Amino acid sequence: MDIDSLNEKQRKAVITTDGPVLVLAGAGSGKTRVLTHRIAYMLDQNVCEPEQILAVTFTNKAAAEMKERVEKLLGRGHSARSMAWMGTFHSVCARILRKDGHHFGLNQNFTIYDPTDQLDVVKQVMKQLNISTKDVNPRAIHSHISSAKNEVVLPEDFKDYAKGYFYEMVAAIYPKYQEVLKQNNAVDFDDLLLYVVLLLKDYPEMLEKYQRMFQYILIDEYQDTNRAQYLLVTMLAEKSRNLCVVGDDDQSIYAFRGATIRNILNFERDYPEAKVIKLEQNYRSTKTILDAAYSVVSKNKGRTDKKLWTDNAEGGQVMLYTATDERDESEWVVRQIEQLVADSVHPEEIAVLYRTNAQSRSLEEGFIRRGVGYKIVGGVRFYERKEIKDVLAYLRAAHNPKDDTSLLRVINTPRRGIGPKKISELIMLSQDKAVSITELLTGGGDIPVYGVKLGTLFSQIIDKAQTLNMVELINFVLEQSGYLKMLDDGTSENEARVENLKELISVAAKYTELDPSAGLATFLEDVALIEAVSEQDSSSGTVTLMTIHAAKGLEFEYVFVVGMEEGLFPHSRVFTDPKELEEERRLAYVAITRAKQRLHLIHADSRVYFGSRQNNLISRFVEDIPLKLIDKQGIGVSTGLDSTWEEVEKNDWDDDIPQVDVQIGDKVKHEYFGVGKVEDFDESMITINFGPVYGTKELSRDFAPLQKL
Repeated sequence: MDIDSLNEKQRKAVITTDGPVLVLAGAGSGKTRVLTHRIAYMLDQNVCEPEQILAVTFTNKAAAEMKERVEKLLGRGHSARSMAWMGTFHSVCARILRKDGHHFGLNQNFTIYDPTDQLDVVKQVMKQLNISTKDVNPRAIHSHISSAKNEVVLPEDFKDYAKGYFYEMVAAIYPKYQEVLKQNNAVDFDDLLLYVVLLLKDYPEMLEKYQRMFQYILIDEYQDTNRAQYLLVTMLAEKSRNLCVVGDDDQSIYAFRGATIRNILNFERDYPEAKVIKLEQNYRSTKTILDAAYSVVSKNKGRTDKKLWTDNAEGGQVMLYTATDERDESEWVVRQIEQLVADSVHPEEIAVLYRTNAQSRSLEEGFIRRGVGYKIVGGVRFYERKEIKDVLAYLRAAHNPKDDTSLLRVINTPRRGIGPKKISELIMLSQDKAVSITELLTGGGDIPVYGVKLGTLFSQIIDKAQTLNMVELINFVLEQSGYLKMLDDGTSENEARVENLKELISVAAKYTELDPSAGLATFLEDVALIEAVSEQDSSSGTVTLMTIHAAKGLEFEYVFVVGMEEGLFPHSRVFTDPKELEEERRLAYVAITRAKQRLHLIHADSRVYFGSRQNNLISRFVEDIPLKLIDKQGIGVSTGLDSTWEEVEKNDWDDDIPQVDVQIGDKVKHEYFGVGKVEDFDESMITINFGPVYGTKELSRDFAPLQKL
């Protein structure tokens, strides 16, 4: 097998087969190439048998591609097909449980419940315990059970963490949930990991069996592992210590899924004899892009010291565009893309990245207006998202009381105890009376009792539509229908849905802003026209729109990152947690390193936030990039970038911070609240406006972790 095509560090990572090895693989440094060559090398050199290698990736697709590439490297006479233990953590653990799950009362035909099944079991248990789904959200309960399992917290131990009503409910439901699964000879996805960890921990003969079986262990994307995965790997590798983990702490961006960066940062502590190999040569991006990425991520304190370099060209400067507002932002992005396509760049080589799904709305409208094809990866188009369609259904049913289709969409959303039988009765009654269901519900008379509250709600919406502007009307619907309360369960999925609804409010705000007299009819008509735009002809290719999280692992010739503003990116909820802010910085690093040829960063001078227009400060991540790497365009004076930019060392906070001398109008940075402007001060207090998220704060000069910019 030929390894001469590898660079020096890659070859070292391939041939260092024995003992613990940490391969720190920077973005675009050939991580997958190293993994596949390493496996092929071990088989070609007869280091071990194929079945003695445990190779774990995070997706089935990646595992299949890895096996295919290993076979190609080995050539004729060799095969990787006998590598039965190459797959995801969950698939590997499922195979182990099929063999040895009887220790937990599972037979080999156990069922793996999908998320819908799991939620049904939670609801079943809540019903048994007389816990109302109106008081406690089943999705939130399941989310916390899942988190507990990922942390290897068992049902009998969870009560020790149960502080407050909600957690007491989780503590009550968790053991019953497990009992139902066991009765049904079923497991959920988290059980696959949890049971195998317990198998190795509680049954020494099982631990010895699998330690002897897996002589060489390779773990991809080690920075994305959670505690259960960490314990599993640690126990399996304890005897042979032939553990090779590959990852990049600078790309650890999945803490919300339970991943913990400390697993990769503490590898040398766990294995003092480990060999550390840094893959720092990048084959993807220009020197300028790599310098920009390093200038951002190097501000993090919790990281290993490494810096990507490349033999690629210097490349053009990072283009920074300051838009007047979100419409100007989307228009500029689309115009730039049109020019790239005119210059023979294929649309598939272009990506537009954003921090939150809600940001896609204004971009989509910009692409639609100019007839440029696009696709959303890892999500659905804004007006096709369930929560958006639900709220529009409320508004349409109120605007057009004969629209039974819209009414039936939300008649039991949120749940009101109106099931299929009652809906059938309503339909029959409306047909008998020759009126629509909405007219039936809002018309009084001999309406079935279960319809009265819903009828009152729609009567109120119909009435309010005559007097409220669109922002007020949508807020009224969200509150009075209970829709926002339904989404208030602490899960990241529903947090994203709430952000989408707030973006819908921002859309409505524009109608009030442009024409205070514009009402529900105009709003629904314009939305319908946007929805009615047919899918563009994609035969010539489409531009990719996606969140930065979804973009990890991908690369594009040209990348546009929109919304580079404080409170948006970095997101407002991370300002009070330094660890979360560091993850947000890693997310910025991931966004920047997706670009191969040219990077574009865009921020809006003002943006409609949840119904009101706000002026925005530029993201600290942009300010981290040296001015010499930036090509400023747009309404540049509002970016706040000046000749002192490069001289400022940012985010270097000390425990003992001296007072900062400021003047009114000075721009300062606070460790937790971000960047703001000084509005007033005296000998004891400083008043600072931190923008739309945190507003104006009065800070004592004795508590002023500030840096003047």
